[in-house]
Amino acid sequence: MMRIFVNANVLEVDPGTDVRGGVRAHDVALEAKLAAGAAYVTDARGIKLAPEAPLAEGSILRVIVSVRRGSEEPDAHA
Repeated sequence: MMRIFVNANVLEVDPGTDVRGGVRAHDVALEAKLAAGAAYVTDARGIKLAPEAPLAEGSILRVIVSVRRGSEEPDAHA
């Protein structure tokens, strides 16, 4: 097993796990958002990672959920 961090939570995953698998081990709902394109993952430096990128011992992942409104929704600040 190798230790990774997803959104500040410590997880143990199998060697060879990719970003998608790390997110899934943390939260299956977040993994579904990642698969649907409604979320993306960055490393500790804020660099966007591909879901199929392999993880290494000590990897730090942050899952960012995109909040996009449809064009028909009013802007509260307009």
